[in-house]
Amino acid sequence: MAQETATLADYVAELKFDDIPPEVLDRAKLLTLDFLGSAIRARRDAESTPSLLKMLESLALDGKGQSTVFGDDRTWTPAVAALLNGALGHSLDFDDTHADSSLHPSAPVVPAAFAVGEMVGASGREVLTAIVAGYEVCCRLGNALDPTSHYARGFHPTATAGTYGAAAAASKLFKLPAERIEAAFGVAGSQAAGSLQFLVNGAWNKRYQVGAAAMNGVIATTLARNAFVGATESVEGKHGLLVGYTDDPHPDKAVAGLGSTYETMKIGVKPYPSCRYTHAAIDALIALRREHNITPDQIRKVEIGLHRNGITLTGDAATKRHPRSIVGGQFSMFFTGAIALDQGRFGWDDYERLGDAALDALADKFDVVQDDRLEQGRSHPFGARVSITTGDGVHERLNPDPSGEPNSFPDAQMMQQKFLTLARPVLSGRADQLADAILSLERYDRVAQATELGRQ
Repeated sequence: MAQETATLADYVAELKFDDIPPEVLDRAKLLTLDFLGSAIRARRDAESTPSLLKMLESLALDGKGQSTVFGDDRTWTPAVAALLNGALGHSLDFDDTHADSSLHPSAPVVPAAFAVGEMVGASGREVLTAIVAGYEVCCRLGNALDPTSHYARGFHPTATAGTYGAAAAASKLFKLPAERIEAAFGVAGSQAAGSLQFLVNGAWNKRYQVGAAAMNGVIATTLARNAFVGATESVEGKHGLLVGYTDDPHPDKAVAGLGSTYETMKIGVKPYPSCRYTHAAIDALIALRREHNITPDQIRKVEIGLHRNGITLTGDAATKRHPRSIVGGQFSMFFTGAIALDQGRFGWDDYERLGDAALDALADKFDVVQDDRLEQGRSHPFGARVSITTGDGVHERLNPDPSGEPNSFPDAQMMQQKFLTLARPVLSGRADQLADAILSLERYDRVAQATELGRQ
């Protein structure tokens, strides 16, 4: 390991809008729009939202500020806005995913960028630059942690590496020099936290800890901005991120191709509101159902093969077969697969079917197994093998990647439609105005002129 922390800090300090390729900026705008759709809908629909708001009220943290919480009717202080936007945007499990690092980059990065951007009166160009900086830092650190090893230790990479991404975005907007960014990373290393224990009972920790990553990145950077002494070598040091959080670190991946290879272009988006490890299988189940006119009563057995990470998160039959909470359903290959086979589609409103006896009966026909073909020679782990046995025989499909990955990234019209489907029930006509603003964000002299359109 050799000065990865300082190298990333230098990159963030030196990055300029004009240095970022146009296709990367366009992708960042689409990813931001996608994230905001989930946040806006979750402000109304996510069952964990009232608890978050009540906590802030109880602790007198609901004081008036100038930062936007998307889908809300008031403004908040910057750190709280980052917390709420991060938690809300991750609540539907409909937000983007970087396959190689197995994390959701927008959830910690975009809230931090908007909160600080509004705080300092930044332009749309400056906020877009900060978002790209945040994406690059958190995705690269996720790669360096090795997601399989990081998961095996029980960590949630969006909340750990994501704290650094949020700090990178905030640092860029505060226009900190490299040595101050390294100090911000030093504080972020003490705040990087996120446990997979939420999987046991479908807990809301997953949502909160990602919002906390956004908030902690803002706090860490504000400390560094005010001369706070943060730890050096936070990534590679004796007690740093790549020592304490993984058994298989790859420090070279944190900085390889930095400035020329954009991890931002490797971020995919979700067609379904569930764990990304379920998506390739859902794609295959829907396709096989359509191609062979399969109805639930014809099905004798369904076998789904996943990467071992997918088994860890979604495939444990003892705890995942019949979920009763939304988080449990989001991380159940059995429930999401049964929905896909029963309906030929899967969307946010389908969580109303949790506990449906017909779905439980269909889920009883599923086996989820580890498939080595999805691990050998693969750079990332989101593929699936599906086999459906009916009276007519066995129908099988191997999907190496789910839809929405960079090689099948939706066009701008499809991305805007997904956003509007989520946001219109909350924002009505303002949803269209907000979409137009985000997709032309670089034209705004003050980002607040765009974000205010996201208030209910």
